This record gives sequence, C-alpha cells and structure tokens, in this order.
Amino acid sequence: MKLRTKKKSPKYIFVTGGVLSSLGKGLTAASLGALLENRGLNITLMKMDPYLNVDPGTMNPFQHGEVFVTEDGAETDLDLGHYERFTNVSLKRENSVSAGQVYETVIAKERNGEYLGGTVQVIPHITDEIKQRVRKVAEGKDVAIIEIGGTVGDIESLPFLEAIRQFRFDAGEENVLFIHLTLVPFLGLSGELKTKPTQHSVQKLREIGIQPDLLLCRTDRFIPKDIRAKIALFCNINADLVITAKDVANIYEVPMMLYEQGLDEKICKKLGLSQRSRGLQKWAKVVETLSKPKAGPIQIGIVGKYVDLKESYKSVSEALVHAAIANQCSLDIQYIDSEKITASNVESLLGGLSGILVPGGFGNRGVEGKICAIRYARENQVPYLGICIGLQLAVIEFARHKCGIAKATSREFSNTGEFIIDLMEDQRRVARVGGSMRLGLYECKLTPGSLAEKVYGKRVIQERHRHRYEVNNHYRKVLEDSGIVFSGHNAEMGLVEMMEIKNHPYFLTCQFHPEFRSKPFSPHPLFVGLVKASVEKDQARGKSKPAGDSLKKNGSTRARLSRGGTKSQPSATL
Repeated sequence: MKLRTKKKSPKYIFVTGGVLSSLGKGLTAASLGALLENRGLNITLMKMDPYLNVDPGTMNPFQHGEVFVTEDGAETDLDLGHYERFTNVSLKRENSVSAGQVYETVIAKERNGEYLGGTVQVIPHITDEIKQRVRKVAEGKDVAIIEIGGTVGDIESLPFLEAIRQFRFDAGEENVLFIHLTLVPFLGLSGELKTKPTQHSVQKLREIGIQPDLLLCRTDRFIPKDIRAKIALFCNINADLVITAKDVANIYEVPMMLYEQGLDEKICKKLGLSQRSRGLQKWAKVVETLSKPKAGPIQIGIVGKYVDLKESYKSVSEALVHAAIANQCSLDIQYIDSEKITASNVESLLGGLSGILVPGGFGNRGVEGKICAIRYARENQVPYLGICIGLQLAVIEFARHKCGIAKATSREFSNTGEFIIDLMEDQRRVARVGGSMRLGLYECKLTPGSLAEKVYGKRVIQERHRHRYEVNNHYRKVLEDSGIVFSGHNAEMGLVEMMEIKNHPYFLTCQFHPEFRSKPFSPHPLFVGLVKASVEKDQARGKSKPAGDSLKKNGSTRARLSRGGTKSQPSATL
C-alpha cells in the first residue's frame, strides 16, 4: 500500500504600505523575492491594484507610468517589471490583479446564476475571489509574495486588506506573514526623525485587523536603536523586527541593504523556512560596477512625449543601466521632449548625445519631433535604437527623405497620405481598445549576416510585443531597393519585426519591446549594442573620459543614475 505524503503548504508574504504612495513597495517585494530565491526557495510574486480599471493597458502613462507586458500578453503594473528584473521568475496574467478584474468576474458569475440568487456582497464574494486568486498563484511554490497597491486608509484597497486579514486564518498563522512599509521622515528644522506617521499608519492597519509582523521604515538614514525601540513600543512589535529601508545610491543596492539587516533571516525564522543564504556576491558585483565604472559617462537621449514622468519609460531606463553595467561605463540619461524638437533646433538639443533611443508610444503628439531626431541620428552617424513606434517612425523617415515618398505616414496619425505603416486586416475589425493589440511573446527570424543577427548571436529569437500597427508589406520592395534592411521577420504572420540601415555605426530598430526581458545579470543585447556603440563613438571623438574624472565632477555615480525617477521618487532610491 502506497502512503500519501501530505502536500506542503506554501508560505504567503503580504506587503502593504502606509502614509503615502511611491514609498517603494514594489522594489521591496522584488528585493525580498531576490533574497528568498537566493536561499534556493521557489518563489512567485503578485501585484494587487485597487483601481477599477480591468488592466493598466488604456491608462494614461502620466498617471500610471509604463505598462509592463508579460510573456502571455497581459498588460500589467510596472512593479511586475521590478519583480522580473530582480528575480528569475517569469510572470503571467494571473500575477497581476486589479479590483476591476475581481468585480468583473464576480458580476459575471452573478449574471450566470452561479450564486443561486443569493445577495452578492463585498464580503464574502469579492474577498473570496481575491483569496482564490492568491491561492492559484501560490500553487506549487514555496513562497508567494503579494504586494497590495495603494495606501492603508484608502477606501479602494479595503476589500484587499480584508481578504488578506482573513487569509491568515484560512492558511494558518504559521504560513502567513505581514510586512508593512511606512515612512519615518527626518525634519531638518527640528533635527530629528519623526515616528508619528508610522504610528498612525500601523494604527490604521490594526483597526482593519492586521498586525504587521515586520516593519520596514523608509528613511534617508539608519534609524538609531532608541528610535526603533520607540516605534516597536507604539506599534506592538519587537524592536529587532523594525528594519531600516534607507535611501541608497541605486536600486540594485536594496537587496544588499536589507540582507545586511538580516531581513531574509528574520522572515525564514518566522515562517519556519530552514534554507540558508548563498551570499550576495553577484549583487555586490553589480553595485561595484555601478559605483566604479571604467569608462564614461556616455549620454543617451530618450526622445519621447511622456518625459515629465520618467516612470513611463522605467523598463527602458533600467535596460540602459543593465547595458552600462555590461560595458562597465557610467551613464547619463537625458529625457528629451519630442514635442519641442524641430528641424531648426535638433542640433542644439541632440548634438552632444552619445546615442539616441526612441521608445514605444501611441498617438500623433510629438511624432514629427521624433522623426527629426531619427533623421539626425541617421545622417550624423549617431547610434540609434528604435523600439515599436521607434521602428515605425524610422521607416517613415527613410521613406520620406531617401525614397522620395513625401506623404509617407501611419494610419495611426492621419486619414490621408501613403500608409507606410498600417493596420493588419484583422485589426481593422477590432472595436475594443483594451487588450486588443498584438501582445505577448512572438517568434522572430533574423536575416543571416545582418547587424541584428550579430548583436543577438543567433538566428531565431522570441520577444514581447505591444502594438497594433505594422510595416505595410506593399511598400517593402521600394524601401529595400532604397537601402533599408528588414532584418527580422515573423514568418507565420508575414510581418516585419526588425529594420536596420547599412553603413552606420549602430542603427537598429525593432517592432517589439526588448526592455521587458532585460535584467542586471542578463542585459538585453540590443541595449548592450547601443551602449557599446555610444562608448566607441565618444572615444573616437575624444569625448569619453576616465570614470574617475566624472566621479570627481559629480560627487558620486548617484548623480548619474538618479535621473530616471519621478519628482517624488528618484529611481536611485528604494
């Protein structure tokens, strides 16, 4: 008779935040995932957002930041990008949940009669749906880390907080841990750290019925022992479970900072996990490379229309940082508003750049400025990487100025002209906006001998897409006869995936979004190639300086890496 072994219960870690938004819950969850994965644990991560949108796909980037795309084509919150960059997980649609999705599912069940005519309520129907999604994500994993979006006290997040309150009883206290991230500001006038915001935040959380097991206190300095004791006393927690979440020079120091305070050790002890840490040598190497680069700085210009909120290009800016690590150089990212670029000022705005990048985007605002930037890069031998619309506009620019097709345009921008970029036939019948693009992982075959094949080092690749418009195949021959090289194709759909031009140090464009697959330990080759070509360009014109000179001038690499954040939260902090 074969004995059945009891199925091992996964452990659940819920990360909440208080006082204000943008404290760094996403980076905290990602760093925690890195630390636990480093112990050999099989982890997953999940983001729960309280907004009623079904997904962030149609939300304004100025409000929400970038939309991250998973391999299975889900449009998700940008925090999933942090999760994938910091760990080895490959997340799916189920790892991102919004209140809109939950309510949509519950209402659909009610319409289908699944509640047998019963009254449908937030408790238990909405909370049960939330808990069911958490259990599904955690299946087969050692640890599931679930970040609750928003701030404690927001009415929108109450169903999620109620669901995780119940979860401790459903899954067992030994399997659930609550981490609360809060703010301990330093007031210069009084010269002291203020604990009241943290006290009130924890008090609000306890009113809901959740007692945090660990407190992460966001601050600009390490919290002294007496202040930690005060926080512990008023928050009903042991002082050694009050952790400093201090500002750091770049985000890749966060796992090390938390590791040095024993956060993973404390979590494993409370959850009964015995795996030992393998050390953080690979993270230390990344941080050392960022702090002591051998070359640079190089200036890469990101030309876009969402530059007032740098989080709109978060994955792009991080992929450039990864490429700088691979090339051991310091990086100065310049964000340039494409609406301000004209033929008369393009030289003054772009003349000092080492490389130019046009990221993805939608709509016709700022398009002509991007085309000016692309033409400048092509004619002046400036390394250029175009992503999604950056490919489409490069094809339009070439058609106008090299092929003589003066009215070359995209159907996205105009109702008249020659549509070099157009909708696929099946897209013309699509009425819905949300989730209706070409989304997720698609195969691309590279042309032998092309720059694309050289950069990738292989013939067949897979990349993530998020777009609706394609290169019009009716114009391919005239474009190729004029010098364009379409170096990547989707054979199944007959679509262009990559374009490049010859006799240029680096002019490479792609229809997909390579930034979504870049990690600090596995930088994406297209970004590595752009940064490498930019370094070589600066060295050729005698602009590149020893790294030590740039460090003396700017004080530290923080000045070089902190430019990618929002006004409220620089990317170089937690």
